[in-house]
Amino acid sequence: MRALDLDYMLGLVPVILGYVPLTLGMALAAMVGALALASLMAVERVVRVPVLDGVVQLFISFFRGTPLLVQLFLFYYGLPQIIPVLAGINGVTAAILGLTLHFSAYMAESIRAAILGVDRSQWEAAQAVGMTQTQSMRRIILPQAARVAAPTLVNYFIDMIKSTSLAFTLGVTEMMGATQKEAAGSFLYFEAFLVVAVLYWAIVEILSFLQKRLEFHLTKALAR
Repeated sequence: MRALDLDYMLGLVPVILGYVPLTLGMALAAMVGALALASLMAVERVVRVPVLDGVVQLFISFFRGTPLLVQLFLFYYGLPQIIPVLAGINGVTAAILGLTLHFSAYMAESIRAAILGVDRSQWEAAQAVGMTQTQSMRRIILPQAARVAAPTLVNYFIDMIKSTSLAFTLGVTEMMGATQKEAAGSFLYFEAFLVVAVLYWAIVEILSFLQKRLEFHLTKALAR
């Protein structure tokens, strides 16, 4: 049993850290897109627009029922074959698109549950002062639902950061892609993947701490 090459591991840390901005950037871009799309789908699932509701349910069922890796391959390798204009799509764009659509399906259900969790009296009070359903949703219901859903959405963002590691299968050199290349060049696979595992862990722990702080402040706000 050989000893760990600590010098190699320490030298690898700054190399992988150099790709953290790309990893976080992809996750953040996908989170913004997923949150916007999920909010629209959640509202639709509450009001249930005929025909559109069936399309949204099919979308959610597909993206929750198929592996993320398959979806990434579908967008990057499959779609350009039937939609030529997408032939120039790069790995980063395909990864962000895949993450956006995949996680929006899960987030939509969480947001919908949060909306339905708002007390019915809030709807009735909004209608009593003359608000339309759209106004009630925008001004009264969604802000309250956001407080409830926020901790869960942070969890999805954490999962999204970890899922960016699949982007290396599309040729994207992010944290995992960089690690794979370094490991292939040095043959020190255990050391390389241990370093990247610890770095992912550190990022998740920082976000988990921030999530706990967020939950604390939201709990205090709801208790008032």
